[in-house]
Amino acid sequence: MPDYHAPDADAFDTKVGWTMVAVAFVSSFTVYGIAYSFGPFFKPMAMEFGAGRSATSAVFSITAFLYFMLGPLSGHLSDRFGPRVVVAAGALAMGTGLVLTSLIDRLWLGYLTYGAGVGIGVACGYLPMIAVVGGWFARRRTTALGIAVAGIGCGTLCVAPAAAALIGKFGWRRTDVILGLTSAAILFGCAAFAKRPPLHVVPSEFRLRDAIRTPAFGLLYTSSLLCSSALYLPFVFLPDFARRHGASEVGAAALVGLIGAASVVGRMGLGAVAERAGVVRLYQASFLAMALSFGVWMAARSYPPLVVFALAMGAAYGGYVALSPAVIAHLYGTGRLGVVLGVLYTSCGLGALAGPPLAGLIIDRTGSYRWAIGFAFAVVFASFVVLLPLGRYEPRPVRAPGSD
Repeated sequence: MPDYHAPDADAFDTKVGWTMVAVAFVSSFTVYGIAYSFGPFFKPMAMEFGAGRSATSAVFSITAFLYFMLGPLSGHLSDRFGPRVVVAAGALAMGTGLVLTSLIDRLWLGYLTYGAGVGIGVACGYLPMIAVVGGWFARRRTTALGIAVAGIGCGTLCVAPAAAALIGKFGWRRTDVILGLTSAAILFGCAAFAKRPPLHVVPSEFRLRDAIRTPAFGLLYTSSLLCSSALYLPFVFLPDFARRHGASEVGAAALVGLIGAASVVGRMGLGAVAERAGVVRLYQASFLAMALSFGVWMAARSYPPLVVFALAMGAAYGGYVALSPAVIAHLYGTGRLGVVLGVLYTSCGLGALAGPPLAGLIIDRTGSYRWAIGFAFAVVFASFVVLLPLGRYEPRPVRAPGSD
């Protein structure tokens, strides 16, 4: 059967491959560290512009929507032109968008500057590099991907509390400038080191559309859509919820950092275990664990239970993110991993676009977070139920030609 082949099997799992893991880690650290640091910006922006929770959270939702919806495009461009130019474009977009956000005088302008800038930056800085890592590894692919995506958790751990401290000292506008210039410099450095995997393409009749039409992909897409409508609520609302229950500004932001720290364990730990226990089974377990963690948040009345929630949710979320590319590679192969994974991630964009504003509307209308958190618990549990039949589907390699 026609296939993607490496010109030399020894080209895989080499020092160059592990260098690409490091580059992907740094790129993920940067783009998601910035994106997931929106929580500390939420309160000062809402106060300055006199906006409600729904309108303010839409800044984050539009950002997430764009970076997920642009995933197929960035993956395709990376497959065709290489990751270097795509990551460099992301550096320019993110740096420019954040600097322009520091100048806005109306909240809706932030939908354009922050949403487009950070959204394009994440789309260009994450998925192309993850696809590169998948292509550089044959035997230890799941472990390599787990390490690469652990950058998301480390970035969340470091950048969210740092952003809160910077906002306290310089204000949210100057903090945007600092983050914009820093992220652009780091991403340009990542672009300089990015390198295509050593794959040789041999045409096949099995294309991208054949993958997305399979029942297994339908289950993955539906489950991801449901989960994503709740998954990003903590990154937007958890700091404000914690402040309502007595936490300091930095302590509240640190909860988002704890989600990131725990997600590192989930990404690296579950990624390694999956090579022995099976990626599909652990992928399903991650969704169940996420649902149960939202139950902890719903019952929380003080800071310590919020710490428990952040750790539990972060570990489960990290496993979900680390295992997503591994599940796609398991079911469909790595030939077009960037594009197939990008199509799956459009479900995350749709969920992220709807979830936080809907939750903000519920909070504004009821004056309480409990109903919004209950909504999150219900939809994440439903996403687990949807995945239950996934294990019955056998892998069907997708080895699409470049014309897909």
